[in-house]
Amino acid sequence: MGDQHETSGIPDRYLDGFSRTLAEVAVTGRRLTREELKVRRTLGEQAADAGHGLRALVVAHLAATRAVWPAASESGLATLAAVEQAVDAFAEGYERAQRLAVRREEAARREFIDDLLYGRSDLGRLAERAERFGLRLSRAHAVAVAEGPSAYAEGGPVARRVEAAVLARFDSRSILLTTKNGRLLCIAPGEEDEILVHFAKQVYAATGAAGAAPRIAIGRPQHGTGGVVQSYEEALAALEMAARLDLAGPVLRAADLLVYPVLARDRQALVDLVEHTLGPLTTARGGAVPLLDTLSAYFDAGCVAAEAARRLSLSVRALTYRLERIHQLTTADPTDPSHRYMLQTAVIGARLLDWPNRPL
Repeated sequence: MGDQHETSGIPDRYLDGFSRTLAEVAVTGRRLTREELKVRRTLGEQAADAGHGLRALVVAHLAATRAVWPAASESGLATLAAVEQAVDAFAEGYERAQRLAVRREEAARREFIDDLLYGRSDLGRLAERAERFGLRLSRAHAVAVAEGPSAYAEGGPVARRVEAAVLARFDSRSILLTTKNGRLLCIAPGEEDEILVHFAKQVYAATGAAGAAPRIAIGRPQHGTGGVVQSYEEALAALEMAARLDLAGPVLRAADLLVYPVLARDRQALVDLVEHTLGPLTTARGGAVPLLDTLSAYFDAGCVAAEAARRLSLSVRALTYRLERIHQLTTADPTDPSHRYMLQTAVIGARLLDWPNRPL
């Protein structure tokens, strides 16, 4: 009987005592004891940990049953009931071991992601762990971060839908999708920008249809073990900048927003620029806000008066009057290309400083 099990690929130890128990049941008609069921569960856990398939294990149990099947029908029913109990207990232990393995895998994945995105852990060890999850940190990677109207949950409907759509189209071995602080993330090889673009489209399709549109930022491709965290931080900074400046999306690229961190780096110089250039607008009737909004709309519209007027729900004549008033107060003409750069930079600075809502 031992040889029969071994040839099926299942070692004898996972059926230890099974045939003997069946033989006793066939004679006495008793049910399995609590201790016997416990033994079967334990063997099921051990078989799962060893990597044996449940189907092969069940077949081995049925083969052992056939070998000791009694000729008498009444004892045969008792034996069959014992088989049902034994296999059920064995499968329960097997499934329990699998659930524990899944939880351990999820915990290891979450720990790896936290270490990766926070730049923690030994870099060499981090690179080794990354390969287990499909990332080769020696190459460049880029990160896309999606922020929705409500937090994204790991394993939630949106996360599952987006992951299924992305992995159905691209090689799952080089992509990592996860959540962090209520945001949805996609980490992909830096040279495969189409993955992140597709990710953004899927997030928008899964979230935007339900209400307010999400905002997605894509960091620049970065090389090396720390490249992922650098790209991730760039994407986060782009999201923060977009929220502060109310930038149109839904997809923003960190590479397109590099001017904003440069302007914000020297706060005092930015304060001086805003105060000198736009400060006189505070003396206008109604304050600086309407005129500042006019400048923002005018520049965002490519300095096309008709389009800016439409965005502000004004007539072109009213918009023109406001632009003239700005010229009178600041001595800088928004319609003059030589003045336009200074005014537009000052408007961006005002947004970054939240002026005039906050005093300089």
